[in-house]
Amino acid sequence: MHKYVRESALRSQSRQKEKLLFNSIPVLIKDPLPEEIDVDNVLSQVEERIPKEFLENVDGIYIGDFEVFRQKQTNAAYENGALYVSNEQDDLQDMVDDIVHESAHALEDQHWQEIYADGEIEQEFVGKRQRLFHIFKEEGLDIPEEIMLNVEYSASFDKLLYEDIGYEALSSFAMGLFVSPYGITSLREYFANAYEHYFLDEASYVKKISPQVYKKIEEIHILRVYNNEEQ
Repeated sequence: MHKYVRESALRSQSRQKEKLLFNSIPVLIKDPLPEEIDVDNVLSQVEERIPKEFLENVDGIYIGDFEVFRQKQTNAAYENGALYVSNEQDDLQDMVDDIVHESAHALEDQHWQEIYADGEIEQEFVGKRQRLFHIFKEEGLDIPEEIMLNVEYSASFDKLLYEDIGYEALSSFAMGLFVSPYGITSLREYFANAYEHYFLDEASYVKKISPQVYKKIEEIHILRVYNNEEQ
């Protein structure tokens, strides 16, 4: 898909601009961003926060309006080596958050075995979901336990969390269990949400709340640095 988007963008030079992240990853702007968002500043902040080695699986970043957003009901996505980021952003930080979050999914794609094979993150995640299940029960929320133990993304569960329970209540229930409520959504989002906060907020908080995710990020960082030194 990203090959088609790149070729399409290049055919309309008058409408798009190309930048580079880390002087190597092409960033194609297909559709205009709000005037107050400076893409150069966005990319600079990403470079300051994430080691270059963590984006080795990213072939390009595409900014604009894409069908994948409607398919996944989101405003950013990672697919086959490409990051897709909506041009409709609230502010500069919102866009930085999107790029960093989706880079976590790129890292998952590259290091799936290292992240998940030993089951440590999944065990941590399921344990938190079980505790949340009991909190829901105490609050009179009747949610089947099998749904709470399903680690895969479910659109119906996502809707239940954010529309039926609501973000404010969810934030209260999740405090001390998840770095933020979005980490409840699925195992992959649990990892990506903690990864995002590791680089953008406070790594020590991630270590406290999601120690297994913290451990994996640290291990992968050491692995990437070692491999690059060997090369």
